Amino acid sequence: MPIELTPPTRAAPPTPRNTRPAATLVAEFRGVGHAYGATVALDGFELEVVRGEVVAVLGPNGAGKTTALHMLMGLLAPQRGSVRLFGLDPRAGGARERLGAMLQLSGVPETLTVREHLRLFASYYPAPRPLDEVLALTALNEVVDRSYGTLSGGQKQRLHLAIALVGDPDLLVLDEPTTGLDAASRRALWTIFRALLGRGRAIVLTTHDLEEADLLADRIVLLHRGRILAEGPPEQIKARTASRRVRVVTHLAESWFRAQPGVHDVRRDGSAIEALCGAAEPLVRAVLIADPDAHGLAVGGATLEDAFLALTSGGAGTTPDGATLAAGVPA
Repeated sequence: MPIELTPPTRAAPPTPRNTRPAATLVAEFRGVGHAYGATVALDGFELEVVRGEVVAVLGPNGAGKTTALHMLMGLLAPQRGSVRLFGLDPRAGGARERLGAMLQLSGVPETLTVREHLRLFASYYPAPRPLDEVLALTALNEVVDRSYGTLSGGQKQRLHLAIALVGDPDLLVLDEPTTGLDAASRRALWTIFRALLGRGRAIVLTTHDLEEADLLADRIVLLHRGRILAEGPPEQIKARTASRRVRVVTHLAESWFRAQPGVHDVRRDGSAIEALCGAAEPLVRAVLIADPDAHGLAVGGATLEDAFLALTSGGAGTTPDGATLAAGVPA
């Protein structure tokens, strides 16, 4: 079943904290603190999630993302502060039956069919979503009678999503939902995620794929060492870097670019050089003077990855794909 990717429609900008109607609140963290021995995972963590928005929680490994998700799902109680899910303790049955989760490790039995898995999980909920709807939404109709072990990677991920959706949840937690998928499968899932918001659901997303976060999220929450470094729409987060990206195909060495005034990051991408700088015009002029044969010149704003690296720099473990910040702390 072909799935077309459509541009996302962003939710309205979030209302300032403490002024949102209680009926719109899906989840809230208030002054949450948690440590593993002497290592702090969350420190004064504050977050609200409202109906109809996608919140992407980003950060290097060890930033506290997994700890926060486990609290949201009722798997871990905070040592300090409070977490509420639909106004209840996340461990309460009335809260958990309104939550769906698509996690990195599924533990799905290989021998059961798609239909058997969905019927089994539907039996856990008082008012599950009709099976036909879930199959159509996740494009699994054609493989409904195949066992899990025979599915492709993309089909397995869509089944994991279908299992999370079968209870008709009001909050969907997506933990690295497209890891290991090809581009077509990733984009198919992205389309499904955006479609889910039409009925007022909320989505909390964690991902190391910053393109995914930029495309899907209405709001980015950037965690670093258990604290929020930045929070806001993707464009607002990217604006925090005040950088321009210059890309050009040239014989000039990376060391030449690093020696130019205002350049603070240089990367080689095949035959091209990408440089981040405070102002693009002086660098472009210098390049064209030093190398008249330079071509493929492009100038643009900072990406979410640029902002991520800039905001989390200055400590160990600042790459988006997983350098550890602190030993013994989940991501």
